[in-house]
Amino acid sequence: MVLRNGAATPINRTHPQVLPGAAPNQDIGRLLLHCADRPGLVAAVSAFLAQAGANIVSLDQHSTQQSGGTFMQRTIFHLPGLSAARDALERDFTEQVASQFNMEFKLTEAARPKRVAIMASTADHCLLDLLWRNRRGELDMSIVMVISNHPDLADQVRPFGVPFMHVPATKDIRAHAEQRQLEMLRGNVDLVVLARYMQIVSPHFLAEIGCPLINIHHSFLPAFVGAAPYRRAKERGVKLVGATAHYVTEALDEGPIIEQDVVRVDHRHEVGDLARLGADVERAVLSRAVLWHCQDRIIRNGNQTIVF
Repeated sequence: MVLRNGAATPINRTHPQVLPGAAPNQDIGRLLLHCADRPGLVAAVSAFLAQAGANIVSLDQHSTQQSGGTFMQRTIFHLPGLSAARDALERDFTEQVASQFNMEFKLTEAARPKRVAIMASTADHCLLDLLWRNRRGELDMSIVMVISNHPDLADQVRPFGVPFMHVPATKDIRAHAEQRQLEMLRGNVDLVVLARYMQIVSPHFLAEIGCPLINIHHSFLPAFVGAAPYRRAKERGVKLVGATAHYVTEALDEGPIIEQDVVRVDHRHEVGDLARLGADVERAVLSRAVLWHCQDRIIRNGNQTIVF
């Protein structure tokens, strides 16, 4: 919730909040933090920002237990000249607050969109949806490249003006392919989105990439693993079709879940209908997960996420 003139209003996760009369995201900072819960945390953060001349626009917090849990907080603030002051602000916060409370934190500028790379194979629905939403201004990010292990989608990506990189990849040449991908990605992106990239990424790749990865898949897992999940779902008479977006970890498809959704189906739906409905849900779920990550709304807590 956001307090405005003493009244509580729901947080809108679809569009970033903008101060009246200001350019979008100008001088807006985002502070995400987590640490062991104890009294005085909110007061310490608020006092620091006030002393720095910042005005808190919104503040959301969560503790995993009433006492002795993990404390997490997302604070949005306005500070004139933030870009020039950011390094000093980060250093002072480390010395005056974070070190005192053994706190892990991330300080970002809303005016600096995340640099994002998308990896795909032959399915186009998630990739094109992200490109389209980004072009419409619905996703505040900069898509720097698309990498695919097949050339099929090059012509569809070209109208968006995003570089398309074809890097053949199979399990037999995975090490070589990942090395080429790392040469393109490492140090150049803040996020990698696996938009139905149908290759397993290795622990080495995850250790070397230097940024988070978000994946999307159908929500039948752990059932119906592998090929033809919708055919087998039809054979079992499923009543729900859904999708899951999660951060990628070494444990295949078991990383912290960011977003999920479902649609109801019945006996009248054929396999093609299930696949079409599943693709619709995948698009929506992935775009929300990417949006929330780019808006710095997510804090990871073990194998869970807190989405503010």
